[in-house]
Amino acid sequence: MWNRVKIVFNDKGLRKKIFFVLIVLAIFRIGSSIPIPGVDHARLAGFLTNNQFFGLMDVFSGGGLSNMSILMLGVAPYITASIIMQLFTMIFPKLKEMYQEEGEAGRQKFNQYSRILAIPLGFLQGFGLLTMLQNQGILTQISLLDRFTNIAIMIAGTMVLMWLGELITEKGVGNGISLIIFAGIVASLPQTIKNALFTFDPSQIMMYGLFLAGAFLIIAGVVAISEAERPIPVSYAKQVRGTKMYGGVSTRIPLRLNQAGVIPIIFAISILLFPQMIVNLLAGANVGFAATLTGFVLPILNNSWVYGSMYFILVFFFTYFYTAVTFDPHMISTNLQKSGAFVPGIRPGQPTADFIAKIISRITLVGAIFLGLIAVLPLGMRAATGISSLAIGGTALLIVVSVILETAKQIESQIVMREY
Repeated sequence: MWNRVKIVFNDKGLRKKIFFVLIVLAIFRIGSSIPIPGVDHARLAGFLTNNQFFGLMDVFSGGGLSNMSILMLGVAPYITASIIMQLFTMIFPKLKEMYQEEGEAGRQKFNQYSRILAIPLGFLQGFGLLTMLQNQGILTQISLLDRFTNIAIMIAGTMVLMWLGELITEKGVGNGISLIIFAGIVASLPQTIKNALFTFDPSQIMMYGLFLAGAFLIIAGVVAISEAERPIPVSYAKQVRGTKMYGGVSTRIPLRLNQAGVIPIIFAISILLFPQMIVNLLAGANVGFAATLTGFVLPILNNSWVYGSMYFILVFFFTYFYTAVTFDPHMISTNLQKSGAFVPGIRPGQPTADFIAKIISRITLVGAIFLGLIAVLPLGMRAATGISSLAIGGTALLIVVSVILETAKQIESQIVMREY
């Protein structure tokens, strides 16, 4: 391990990329500390403490929401836009063709549409968030012009974060958006540890021990699932060209148990935040129907069992959905057939595509159930212990471990490439 670390810091190009990532993340942290005017921070802190949904949103924005900073929306509008665009690939064949068959140029065009869609979504989220906070008395009453000015600043902050994320992906190491979410989570760890130490109750030491054990189990489980593979054997037909024989070798296609990585967790949280934001927005309206609706829906959303069930179902669904969008068995079958390769015992063409799709469906089932269970496990621990920070800590831990594994693999691949 230390030899790898030594190689990383001795390689000028790789060292430059890592320092570039650190500088960009430092800029993100500075921006998260620049607040918008007219905020009652005492009321805001109490609101976030008693609301697990917006507590999660604050964690993912790197404390931007608790500071009411210009980056309080984080990359949430872009993530929501990505979800909508990928749902559209199921409806519009041209979008699916652009994303899967046109290569890097098609994906860049697809991402550009997601960025454009993030602007109106950022406006809706910003307007709803400011209105809700103003109804809660957290923001002072401001004019309509000032509100739209703040919304424009928040949208600009999201666009800057998207740009910084793309710079990390292009010139640094790792996935830029994932690393920004990772930096936001890690930035909240010192405050979380500080609060845990100051509120430590010796009578609940067993509960804290269970939490630590659960954290280690989550880490071990995420590493195991991320590294697990199901290899498919592939053989190449022998070809005679002149006096020489080519082919006849055997290899394998490694299919990851969890093709989607940490994306289903991020998608599920983004979807779960919307109903809570809308209900809290309606709660401040002086309309009889809105009050009745919020009085009925809000207790349901605050119920741990309902929230946990919705969380599990969404993680399970998005694991299958993202795998279906990014992994095309027909394309793999076609490429194998064109290169003269085949799966032993399976006919080329459609039977090979069906065979690969069957395997993907089975291994994705295991990955989806596992992701869903470890996503809701901290919620169960919170319900058992009564410690509200456990729900946030477990989900954050899941994302942190996955992002670290993904980034470490990219660094490892660059080291191997330089060695060759």
